[in-house]
Amino acid sequence: MNRVTNFLTLFTSMSTLICCALPALLVSLGLGAVMAGLASNVPGLIWVSENKTAVFVFAGVMLATNGMLLWKNRNAPCPVDPILRQACLTGRRNSKTIYIISLAIFATGFFFAYLAPNLF
Repeated sequence: MNRVTNFLTLFTSMSTLICCALPALLVSLGLGAVMAGLASNVPGLIWVSENKTAVFVFAGVMLATNGMLLWKNRNAPCPVDPILRQACLTGRRNSKTIYIISLAIFATGFFFAYLAPNLF
């Protein structure tokens, strides 16, 4: 279950980055033609951009769910066997790293989708 939520959290966070931060970055670098070509060749990009509120809500729910699962299992016992114990601890550390990366991606996408347009 935790592996699935990690994957979905990272996937939904990346979708927020793709919908909002990538177009802003490309246009600000003067690569509007690249963005137009990307939008014409990847029709899902337009759908994600049009439905950014739903994407952000779903990503936020996934981040909250994953955060609660990580918090709940932070002190769960690991097996006594040294190899399994090390695998358990490594898995927890990797899950936490993926979660932090997902939060950073979500925050970046949120900034470009909702805050940056109001600043300029």
